[in-house]
Amino acid sequence: MKEIADIIKAYHRAAAENKKAALATVVKLEGSSYRRPGARMLVTEDGLLTGAISGGCLEGDALRKALSAIMQQENKLVTYDTTDEDDAKFGVQLGCNGIVHILFEPINIADELNPIVLLTALHNRREDAVLVTLFSLNRKLQLGTSLLYNATNTLSKLPSALYNEVVEDTLTVWEDKTSLFKIYTAEEQPIDAFLEFIRPSISLIIAGAGNDAQPLAEMAWLLGWEVTIADGRPAHATAHRFPHAKTVLVVKPEQLLAHINIDDQTAFVLMTHNYNYDIDLLNRLLSTKAPYLGTLGPKKKLIRMLDELGINTAVNESRIYGPIGLDIGAETAEEIAISIVAEIKSVFTGSSARFLKDKKDPIHTYNIKEN
Repeated sequence: MKEIADIIKAYHRAAAENKKAALATVVKLEGSSYRRPGARMLVTEDGLLTGAISGGCLEGDALRKALSAIMQQENKLVTYDTTDEDDAKFGVQLGCNGIVHILFEPINIADELNPIVLLTALHNRREDAVLVTLFSLNRKLQLGTSLLYNATNTLSKLPSALYNEVVEDTLTVWEDKTSLFKIYTAEEQPIDAFLEFIRPSISLIIAGAGNDAQPLAEMAWLLGWEVTIADGRPAHATAHRFPHAKTVLVVKPEQLLAHINIDDQTAFVLMTHNYNYDIDLLNRLLSTKAPYLGTLGPKKKLIRMLDELGINTAVNESRIYGPIGLDIGAETAEEIAISIVAEIKSVFTGSSARFLKDKKDPIHTYNIKEN
């Protein structure tokens, strides 16, 4: 979601300076690559790149393709095939032994549902969403970013002949929370579709505004997470101390839940260094649907809190993390922050957090169905 937010900001800066732009999207991948389907990059006519579609090896050639799309005002699909060991003949050295299909869409400001409009509508709502991009591997019909669906509304510029079928599949993707590749037929031509399921960014609620919370808030912000700071001490919980937090609250435990929204993308970190504050808040959080509750401090502190609350530790083991963070030998506040954000990320992605060198499967696993 951070990449989308950065692209939106970059586009509006370019538009304010009357600069044309194109959106590059990885729409399909065969084999391995640095970025997976759904990766995006904005290219402006003066060569500014925002976002990434590779590890840097594709961007140079992609710039040229994007400028061509801008000049011709026409969507273009470009395929980079590096399964041949002699990948130099493609003008790029991907080094990933994969086939990457990238769609380039010039942004037409007169189009009321251009890709930036749809991305903005996606970003403005904290909801699960599905974004549908239509393209053609045979180069015949490149319709581009064509539909956004979330619980609030549906924005579509799908051809009428495709609308019902695509929307039906979109609803399935939204309910299953799993992206989908599918082939439809339009104008008697096969047309590929990437129905991308997109979750809102992680919302991190940090209970505690001490000095050790500052690097955690900054790292979470860098990742594009929404950060809320809550503390009962007005001298600590200030916007000056946490300039990138979305919200800074001076509240008691019994007041906090009334000021925030909790969904299944919400993580709590209890680090007030105040036992009474932490246990009171933990007691209130257990009745919420927040999937991650982390407590700073030794294990015996958490066991004591759960014993006092009369809670079976086994029942809550899946969502309470204490001591918080991955075991990386962290000691400083910055190192501890790294271990915390890494643990939260692994929990929300369902990853093992083990060494990648010990992983037998590919680094990236794509939760995308083929139909």
